[in-house]
Amino acid sequence: MQHYTAPLADMMFQLAAFDYEAVTKLEKYAAFDLETTKMFLEQTGALASDVLLKSNRAGDVEGAKWDPETGAVKTATGYLEGHRALAENGYYGLTADDAHGGTGAPVTVGTLVKEMLMASNKSLSMCPGLTGGLIEALEAYGTDAQKETYLPQLASGEWTGAMCLTAPHSGPGLGLLTTKAAPAADGDGFTLTGTKIWITFGEHDLADNIVHLVLARLPDAPPGIKGISTFIVPKKLADGTKNGIACTGLEHKMGIHGSPTCVMDLEDARGWLVGEPNRGMATMFVMMNAARLFVGVEGISLSDIAYQAALAFAKERRQSRSMNPEKREGGTDADAILVHPDVRRMLLDVKSTTEALRGLAIFIGTHIDLAAAHPDEEVRQESDDLVALMIPIVKAFGTDRGFSNVSQAMQLCGGMGFTVDGEIEQYLRDLRIAAIYEGTNHIQALDLVGRKLPMGGGRLYGAFAKKVAEAVKSARAQEATRDFGDQLAAAFEALTEATEGLRDRAAQDPEALGAGASTYLTFFGLVTCAYTLLVQANHAVAENTANRRAKLGVTRHYFARVLPEMHAHAAILAADHTPITQFDDADF
Repeated sequence: MQHYTAPLADMMFQLAAFDYEAVTKLEKYAAFDLETTKMFLEQTGALASDVLLKSNRAGDVEGAKWDPETGAVKTATGYLEGHRALAENGYYGLTADDAHGGTGAPVTVGTLVKEMLMASNKSLSMCPGLTGGLIEALEAYGTDAQKETYLPQLASGEWTGAMCLTAPHSGPGLGLLTTKAAPAADGDGFTLTGTKIWITFGEHDLADNIVHLVLARLPDAPPGIKGISTFIVPKKLADGTKNGIACTGLEHKMGIHGSPTCVMDLEDARGWLVGEPNRGMATMFVMMNAARLFVGVEGISLSDIAYQAALAFAKERRQSRSMNPEKREGGTDADAILVHPDVRRMLLDVKSTTEALRGLAIFIGTHIDLAAAHPDEEVRQESDDLVALMIPIVKAFGTDRGFSNVSQAMQLCGGMGFTVDGEIEQYLRDLRIAAIYEGTNHIQALDLVGRKLPMGGGRLYGAFAKKVAEAVKSARAQEATRDFGDQLAAAFEALTEATEGLRDRAAQDPEALGAGASTYLTFFGLVTCAYTLLVQANHAVAENTANRRAKLGVTRHYFARVLPEMHAHAAILAADHTPITQFDDADF
């Protein structure tokens, strides 16, 4: 039996710690004040545990079923009920503009909502997640007619969205794609021909229509990534007839069995251009950047539910006696394993990094909202810079650490963790794909070191340095957090030294960035989580919150037992990388 309790108390605490109130003061988000947000999150937590969780195991066991004769896909037991509950309560259009039928919630709220939905049923939650990304892309680049045609139905959940990027031969190298788009003979849009693979919820039985955002090339398109255009391709046309896009098979996967991962064939499928010709990547990146944040949240969500399962097990499972006679329980031959230091170490490793990453997601969410709606241009620019810098961190470090945390929770549960009855094994399988989704984690690392760090002459890194300095200053003003402030200052100085060293090496050897990128991102992620925990500790002490003791304990554990991992990454970055680039091919 799977169990989930939404971490509402920590979510509300962290919203206060990361100044969500600044978002509620914006005219665009005034309706989502703290009290309204609390009620909305409580509603979501109840829906997650009472509705979505009930179909989570069915999705894993039954999976999605494809009918080769009709091309139809049947979802697992309970998925239709879950979809309807999400649609009826406004989750498909959660952050969409209310002018288009959306709920109009801030991205900060959407981030926490998605954590709860993903924790309770990762497979099903991907359907509204992708639909929300499509809504964002259309809001940014769609014509008025496209917005009027598609947005209300997508926001209501009557229709759902899918993202068709990958072709069988191109992988992440989208510049290689050969899907063709030709002007329709009748002058109404274009006809598209080609094959797409790994299309999540590309076909299913939850909604009447599925709207695909497809990458393709126009006849006169220049080669490479600069020749890609984006098209809306609905499953059904306006007159109700079937369009020329069909599912021709499902991928058989390690996890997320409830989510249909489709092969989609387009044969003279009618589509309509979104945005400018040959500028499709701008449209697609709106959808992808939202997806990268929420893929990072997948790591947080499954880390949290795995922690809950491991903690419950540690309180019930009895084995051996405590090393401290004073902690031994009377009237029994064995103590609950929660008394054992190594069990507590594993739990605190997971708890501290999960709460740190939740803080990072909230930090990013608030700055997305500030960048979108703050009246001061300088504030918008700084927030936009922080978001750009942190997206590869939350996506890559969030999923890597989240997977490690689920594995740690499984280890704590011993043999039971490895069994189907122990539930954690599903979370491990379901989460493994997240490091691959939306640009693999190494691609995120290359984006960080190759694009984000040099942007604006280091302006993005400077914006984060300012935030770190503010947190350190606040910490040093309070005795309870002073040591944490000193440690973060030293860690950030080491990160800056590594940043400069990587830059200098890259000037001498263009392959140095590739050799060190993943190591550097992990280093950055460890320091970033130290920052988000320090912000939380500062708030807990300054406001003397009810969780002050717990937050200080979690922060102390992270700074003492997790953050020091950075030293190994610093040493690796400083080491000779030439074996990576010069090892003879025949020696592999």
